[in-house]
Amino acid sequence: MTTKAATKGSERPFDIVVFGATGFTGKLTAEYLVQCAHSKKIKLAIAGRNSGKLEACKQDLMALNSKADIGTIEANSDDYTSLVKMAAQAKVVITTVGPYLKYGEPLVRACVEAGTHYVDLTGEPEFVEGLEHDYHDQAAAKHIKIINCCGFDSIPHDLGALYTVHELNKLIGKERSGKAPMKVEGFIEAKGTFSGGTWHSAITQFSRLKEYQKKRREWHKNKKTRPTDRRRTRVMGPKVFWLSAHKAWACPFPTIDPQVVKRTAAARKEFGPDFIYGHYVLVKKLPKLIGGVVGAGGLVALSQFKYSREKLLQVKDPGQGPSESTRKKSWFKVHFVGEADGLHVWTEVAGGDPGYGETAKMLAESALCLALDKNLPEEYGVTTPGAGMGLALIERLNAAGITFRTL
Repeated sequence: MTTKAATKGSERPFDIVVFGATGFTGKLTAEYLVQCAHSKKIKLAIAGRNSGKLEACKQDLMALNSKADIGTIEANSDDYTSLVKMAAQAKVVITTVGPYLKYGEPLVRACVEAGTHYVDLTGEPEFVEGLEHDYHDQAAAKHIKIINCCGFDSIPHDLGALYTVHELNKLIGKERSGKAPMKVEGFIEAKGTFSGGTWHSAITQFSRLKEYQKKRREWHKNKKTRPTDRRRTRVMGPKVFWLSAHKAWACPFPTIDPQVVKRTAAARKEFGPDFIYGHYVLVKKLPKLIGGVVGAGGLVALSQFKYSREKLLQVKDPGQGPSESTRKKSWFKVHFVGEADGLHVWTEVAGGDPGYGETAKMLAESALCLALDKNLPEEYGVTTPGAGMGLALIERLNAAGITFRTL
């Protein structure tokens, strides 16, 4: 079903705008869009604050596809008027400009004002929950979708859980489909380098844990945050255990992914009346697991102090990334085990470089889904990839080389 925003968007000069296209991940996203199978169907613009860099980026993109229809838009996170003007020219805005807690909210506000769909690749819980609190009702009233977490955080996990639930419902039959309590566990293994933007976002979020918890108490007290009790959804408690099938230790993975899966489960009937999700990373050797836990605790502690936090932020530049040869050697797999009515299904989501290449692909395909696909779920407002795009995005990603399969 075409949304009201998409109908209005047909009169707009661009289908998709990539804000932050002169940065590393933003440029990868734009490169994907000018070379993908749907490049002839879209009018693309790249946006940023530096006109010289934008023009250089445009020339690089034209070298990849001389027939690409590419515009340029000057916009700055500190200039709200420029953000509204940018959003009003597109059906969908992609942003790679983070940390989102620092730079993200004005663009979301601009997209809501302009009636424009929005996607990002944040993994910052405070930012996402704040948007849900502040902008969900306004966005839903305009029939637009504000969809966060459209990169490695959290598409493989969110859509992987959705895919697994669909496979479970096939297994248990039509009479029990969507009626049985379900449990899904996801196990991540990967080789790759996380992005500088992810590093900066993580350190920023770690430094604000106390403020975030204070905000959460206020949000839940006044009950403005969207309820996740349309059905009973839970995340499994932390535990470490040996997973013999993969000959590895399974350790709880403290990311935004379980929160995203939980929101999708609350929004979609096929997850059943009672859904529980477990989220783990696979580690082959116990010393490495212990080192990872200690290291994560150290980062949280160091991020609480201004001096050490600034030193940590200098470790990675948010606008830089690894070489193409390094990215080609990177990969990820998320293994899922689903259970309902005593029956089990094993599924897998797999792809290449999670931190950059596949994240850019997921982000671009999410925007293409919102710009081009007509039969999307009627779920509007501040929502998730699984709730707002669902099976249509799974089909797109499968076609693009990120595989969803039943083992």
